[in-house]
Amino acid sequence: MDASSEDQSRINGGGGQDGEGPVGVQYAAGGAWVIAAHGDLDLTSLPPLDDALTSASTEHSKVILDVSGVTFGDSAFLNLLLRVHQNADLCVARPQPQLRRLLEITGGDQVLDVRDGLDAVPRP
Repeated sequence: MDASSEDQSRINGGGGQDGEGPVGVQYAAGGAWVIAAHGDLDLTSLPPLDDALTSASTEHSKVILDVSGVTFGDSAFLNLLLRVHQNADLCVARPQPQLRRLLEITGGDQVLDVRDGLDAVPRP
């Protein structure tokens, strides 16, 4: 199986947006691997997203995490973002006000590439 076939096979991996976990669609676009996250992200709900981001950061030099569907993120989520940032060029795209506030008060927005616009998330 070639790399593009592997990428296509992972597009809907990790649960989707049907309430089965925090990982939505995944796809390759614009030289990056895009992952959409949703829901509350804390220590108990984080493992599927941790797996997806860790895998993506080992296989791709640029990872874009679309967090427009994230309603809550705690320190465990912030720690995950910082760990992934050490392994790949991570862009955190479209944070909602609560997540934006978390990044601002912790200084995460000074370390991570945080983007507000829709253009931060390329489509396949």
